[in-house]
Formats: sequence, C-alpha cells, structure tokens
Amino acid sequence: MKCGIIGLPNVGKSTFFNSISNSQALSENFPFSTIEPNYGITKVPDERLDELKKIINPIRIIPSEIKIVDIAGLIKGSHKGEGLGNRFLSHIRETNVIIHIIRFFQDISVLHVEGTVNPVRDKEIVDMELQLKDLEMIENKLEKIIKKNENHINKSTHIMQKIFSFLKEGKNIRMYPFQESDKESIKDLQLLTVKPVIYICNIDDESNYKTSLHIENMKKIAKMENSTLIILSLKKNKNCTGINQVIKKAYKLLNLQSFFTVGKKEIRSWSISNPCTAYEASSVIHTDLKKGFIRAKVIHYDDFIKYGSEENAKKAGKMFLVGKNYLIQDGDIIHFIFNQ
Repeated sequence: MKCGIIGLPNVGKSTFFNSISNSQALSENFPFSTIEPNYGITKVPDERLDELKKIINPIRIIPSEIKIVDIAGLIKGSHKGEGLGNRFLSHIRETNVIIHIIRFFQDISVLHVEGTVNPVRDKEIVDMELQLKDLEMIENKLEKIIKKNENHINKSTHIMQKIFSFLKEGKNIRMYPFQESDKESIKDLQLLTVKPVIYICNIDDESNYKTSLHIENMKKIAKMENSTLIILSLKKNKNCTGINQVIKKAYKLLNLQSFFTVGKKEIRSWSISNPCTAYEASSVIHTDLKKGFIRAKVIHYDDFIKYGSEENAKKAGKMFLVGKNYLIQDGDIIHFIFNQ
C-alpha cells in the first residue's frame, strides 16, 4: 500500500516528498529532475501516542508508517509516451492513493512547462492524460472480449462500456456512481482515474491565498469530485499542520487503521486494514503470533486514557478477552496471547 505524488514538472513534488520522508530527492529548476521514482517512508502523526506517553513514559515511541513514491512529472502526450509518459503512468498504476500537487506559486525564476501559471488548466492536463490512458486500457479489454464472443455482453462488459462513455465526457472514474459490486468488474484493469486523490495547492504565501480566484475554483472542483483539497506553501514549509493533514488523510484513503501495543520499553502503533480481525492483526507483529494465536486482551483507547493504566482498566471491567474473529477498533490497545 503506497501513495504516489504526481503533477506537472516543477510544481513541488520532490520538495513535498523530501518534507514528509526526510529524504533528499533531487529538486531542480528543470523538467524531469525526477526520472526514476523516489521511494520513501513517512511516519503517521497520531496524537494518541503522545497521550499514552504521558501515562506510560516509555523508552521509545514507534508510530505507524506509510510508503510514499515521488513520480516523474507528466506533460501533454504522456499517454502516448511523450516525455517520460509510459514510465510515469506505470508507476502511478502501482500506487493506491494519488497526491496531486498543483502549482499556484508565481515565482518566474521557476520554469513552467506551459509557460504560465494556471492551476485549473494544469489539473486538467494531468486528468486528461490519465483519462486517455484509462480509455486505451478499457478499449483494449473490450476488443479482446468481443473477439472471444461477439454476441455475449455480461455485467462486467456492460460496466466497462458505461465507464468508457463516462471517461469520454472528461470525467474521472472516481466520480462514477458505482454499486459496490461493480468495482470488482474493473479491478484487474488497474485504472488510474479510479484512485482516490488528495489535491495540494502549492502557494507562494499562506497569508494571502484566501482571496485567490484560483483557490476558489479548485475548491469547487474538489467538492464536486468529493476529493480532499489542502493548501500549503511547500517552499516556506512552515505549515506542519498541513503536512500532517495530508499524511493523515492519505492513511485513511489507504483504508488503514491503527492498534497499539504498550509497555515500559516502547509504545508502538501498528497499521492494519479496515476492517481487520484480531487473528489477521496478530501476524502484523510476527507470523508466530498468528500460528499460535489463542486469544487477545483488548482495552479501548478511550478507556485506557480514562483509567490511566491497564490494571485500573481491568478493575473497571474495561479489559476483555477476544477470539480470532474480533474486529479491531481503531486505537485498540492489544496484548496477544499465543502458544510459543
């Protein structure tokens, strides 16, 4: 599970990647300073860990993490292989969530591949390239189906035809009114515009963005798409709250949640899918736990904070034993019991 950072060249992708991953990806004033994708890990901010620290005072705290990849800049014609198009698109296909950075800053010393700063136009360029690639993928798939059996149109084929028409209207598939079962019909295509997206508006100065017409236009677009829009000045990089907001939102869009293990040596946050059973979660710590799983002791986070210790929570009847099929709640504090 990972997030891919995309956008036109010179919009701040590598700057953002460096900010959240503590890496040193090349960030230069020319197109395609990123050629091969840069991979990194970012820690997921979680205030609950700080509250647990106040109670337990461990030697160390280990937050959950997510994978981030900084992908080469896209230009018009990428779906046909222009620039680094084919490689760019294949790297996006490997990701689960898209972080789309859009240039709002006006710094004339930083080249713009289109010559002028126009955020809505730039977004549409990226959208169109992804849509055209998706159209190509669906068209190829439909042609293969028709060759195999010309007269047979099943549910999967019908959905692909509908999505094909939807894309031709210039709409991203993530906006399509899916029935839950419909998504399975297109899962194997690994389409690009079905992926959830976070838009980052990379602005000059965080004090004057509120009056920007460009921002207002992007807010309307994001609302229409039911996507997240976050406004940041990546050059100044003072808004830690904004960076954290991106990471937290990406974590949720990856369909992840956390459970905690606590002790005097360490407090640790573990990433699991949502939903996830206790049995499945045990293997995240070690495969031996899953093999020898007996049961698990669970205290909900709020109860642990309220009573201030495992012992007090147990006395209050807030610690309970669960079996393999218990569905973990985000923030559960768990101790697994297993045969060694």
